[in-house]
Amino acid sequence: MNKEPVSRELFDEVMVPNYAPGSIIPVRGEGSRVWDQDGREFVDLQGGIAVTSLGHAHPGLLGALQEQSEKIWHLSNVMTNEPALRLAKTLCDLTFAERVFFANSGGEANEAAFKLARRYAWEHYGPEKHEIISFRNSFHGRTLFTVSVGGQPKYLEGFEPAPGGIHHAEFNNLDSVKALISKEKTCAVVVEPVQGEGGVMPADPEFLTGLRQLCDENNALLVFDEVQSGVGRTGYLYAYEMYDVVPDILSSAKGLGGGFPVAAMLTTAKIAASLGVGTHGSTYGGNALACAVAQKVIDTVSQPDILKGVKARSDRLREGMMDIGERYGVFSEVRGAGLLLGCVLTEQWQGRAKDFLNAGLDEGVMVLVAGASVVRLAPSLIIPETDIDEALARFEAAVKTLTA
Repeated sequence: MNKEPVSRELFDEVMVPNYAPGSIIPVRGEGSRVWDQDGREFVDLQGGIAVTSLGHAHPGLLGALQEQSEKIWHLSNVMTNEPALRLAKTLCDLTFAERVFFANSGGEANEAAFKLARRYAWEHYGPEKHEIISFRNSFHGRTLFTVSVGGQPKYLEGFEPAPGGIHHAEFNNLDSVKALISKEKTCAVVVEPVQGEGGVMPADPEFLTGLRQLCDENNALLVFDEVQSGVGRTGYLYAYEMYDVVPDILSSAKGLGGGFPVAAMLTTAKIAASLGVGTHGSTYGGNALACAVAQKVIDTVSQPDILKGVKARSDRLREGMMDIGERYGVFSEVRGAGLLLGCVLTEQWQGRAKDFLNAGLDEGVMVLVAGASVVRLAPSLIIPETDIDEALARFEAAVKTLTA
């Protein structure tokens, strides 16, 4: 095994340049603390972009991974495996779902969801009913289909021609959907209950209620992309519960594996029937290792005290960031739900979110951005209050330096 020291410069020599990683290379994590190659400590408010839902090196996840690794890692989908069946049963028991399809990433879960929506309409209403309505500033993945459904043209630039039959309405604007939806042509409306990449923008409750009604009136499926908002992130196991609006199809990933790659598409038995044998698949989807880890994540996150704790931590973090924002004149609001928060920069600081990320690193706190003008926070759902307070102190020091 090659154990030679590595540096950030090696990235430029050996990696495709589609990322621009920072200068530090983390090498160890425990809870909500991370250490880099030089032993510098950081408080992690990134959570791997809402992925490490139980922090780093969680003993329960380590135990689940170790236990399953000594049994069986992988089987082809010519047969099933115990961890996949147990996890699917758990997800069905805890949600609206009656059927589950496993994949490896949010993009793949959404790809499956969009394909299912089209095939269901094709089977029940005919080939003309294939159009999908999504929303501007949405994000649904990086496959050609999902990036086309996503409402951010920059991610599609240079990859055209895009799949057709996709329209984009205005998020939180029901009239814009009414102008596009058609009983003859629309097969699905796809929405994030909380837009993540689009600036951490929560949906208005009446907007989602209206989408449900419009879909019912037009024989269209309502698809919730909960890749980022799911698995306890909002203080509910899935955000649809917070809104009391039940989708027909839901995608889940990111926090589902706590850092281990796994994703799921949830739906009803009637709709699932359209993906018959041979219509869709995934080599690694439903992998025994991934499902064993995800089972432990779901078993832990679904506990009432964990979900209740998300709200308390959210309040503490939101109030602390808003206090910093007001005292230094940098944030106009802190929006979002649970532990998916967006700190919106004031007019003076518009377009400089990356500066706050970099200043935070200099002070030992890891934050994210959501676009050029929103600082995004998505820490572990069980981040200790002492770590929240330390993160706020370090971030304030960063803001103080940046605004001096």
